[in-house]
Amino acid sequence: MDIISKAALNEGMSNYVFVVYRHAVATLVIAPFAFILDKKIRPKMTTATFLKIMLMSILEPVIDQNLYFLGMKYTTATFAAAMANVLPAITFVMAWCFRVEKVKLMSIRSQAKILGTLATIAGAMIMTLVTGPNLDLPWTRSGPTNDLHQQPQISVQHTIKGALMITIGCFSWAAFMILQAVTLRTYPAELSLTAWICLLGTVEGAAVALVVEKGNAAAWAIKWNTSFLAAIYSGIFCSGIAYYVQGVVMKKRGPVFVTAFSPLSMIIVAFLSSFILSEKMYLGRVVGAGVIVLGLYFVVWGKQKDYKSPSIELKQSDSSKLEVVANNDESDGRLV
Repeated sequence: MDIISKAALNEGMSNYVFVVYRHAVATLVIAPFAFILDKKIRPKMTTATFLKIMLMSILEPVIDQNLYFLGMKYTTATFAAAMANVLPAITFVMAWCFRVEKVKLMSIRSQAKILGTLATIAGAMIMTLVTGPNLDLPWTRSGPTNDLHQQPQISVQHTIKGALMITIGCFSWAAFMILQAVTLRTYPAELSLTAWICLLGTVEGAAVALVVEKGNAAAWAIKWNTSFLAAIYSGIFCSGIAYYVQGVVMKKRGPVFVTAFSPLSMIIVAFLSSFILSEKMYLGRVVGAGVIVLGLYFVVWGKQKDYKSPSIELKQSDSSKLEVVANNDESDGRLV
């Protein structure tokens, strides 16, 4: 997604307009499924829930994505992806502060969650910053000499400005994840929630784009090129499906569990680039990938107890309920 989006921005597409088109596509794709599939489970929309959804659509589609893509304009796609790997740490701290995540510093499982979160970030940074010797793999021997580490030169001012924008965007993204987890408790229809976020994000993003691009009608023009492909792809997969899937997982595992897997995308990109594009594989990437996987193991192991306890309590309550029913049936002399 970062590569396609960067290509579209390099072709002159406004990042504000791109965010609008992206969520307009997501709304058109998700809304019909939400209307049909959530018909029986969709709860009544209350004022409090609607205000939460409005805030979510401001935090993620508007603030985070506009700052992220603007930061990418000042830097590179690889730099933006690397900076975004601070998301698990920010989410962990914010979830801890808002008591969405259970953390006991003296508990070994909580220590594992903290260590695992730090390890995933460290692994992502190793993959980005550490090269090491080239691994002579059979499918990369005849590949191109350029790779992801060879980036165009950017000024220090642009680097600082881009890093600041991406970091603020990550704080907004983390707040969105936590608020989504809280909203799902009272509005547990993931598809409908996704459709509302995308719809309101489109409207609010359009308002921002109209102000920023005032008098520039050409900014809204979209051609059958990379810009069109980026809007369609990111709208369907990176907004529509991503919001829904993370909502489903988050309802059972929490926001920290979801964001812990975000650095995994760097591993997928690195190895797919090696196989498909014959890009050179360096030892630093392999070591970084191993650290990320180890960190994910610690996070998953640390959170295992968090979602084991409710299920045990549920089974106990269900079994006691069955015993009461059985006793009543026996007293009535009925055979079950």
